[in-house]
Amino acid sequence: MKKTLLLILAMGFIGFNAVAQEINWVSLEEALALQKKNPKKIMIDMYTTWCGPCKMLDRNTFQHAEVANYVNQHYYAVKFNAEGNAEVTYKDKAFTNPNYDPAKANKRNSPHQLARYFQITAYPTIMFLDENADVITPIRGYQTPNQLELYLKMFKNDDHKNIKTQEEFNAYYTNFKPEFKG
Repeated sequence: MKKTLLLILAMGFIGFNAVAQEINWVSLEEALALQKKNPKKIMIDMYTTWCGPCKMLDRNTFQHAEVANYVNQHYYAVKFNAEGNAEVTYKDKAFTNPNYDPAKANKRNSPHQLARYFQITAYPTIMFLDENADVITPIRGYQTPNQLELYLKMFKNDDHKNIKTQEEFNAYYTNFKPEFKG
């Protein structure tokens, strides 16, 4: 009886640990402040409330345990509504959405000034910033866990700095061996 009970408890702990971990989302201002204390790159999920692929990215990729663990360990993660009305400061400049319409809160709305600054033209777009909060690059569109893994690891390891041509990126892509399960 004791062995059975211990086995059930052990299985419960194993099952509990297998539950998908969530990404620790912070605001852009929090990420920038954290970066000053402990330099890490920043990953910004530029989404909108009406965007179906944005919701798929949340559900299928950002809730994937290995993606969440990797992002939490190596990045500051920011979720930013690219058509919202938040006021944010980036590079000592305030960004707002002066044409935001509250009646369209869950529909297509005016693009936020920060989204325009980053030249976001499609959703979702994942912006990657370096340890100095300078733009590395935007990654447009829905990404599976394995597709995102390539970019997460490439930027974390600064491999992108050695890639100067499309051919070099193609070689990197071909040689990349994804490790995330599922």
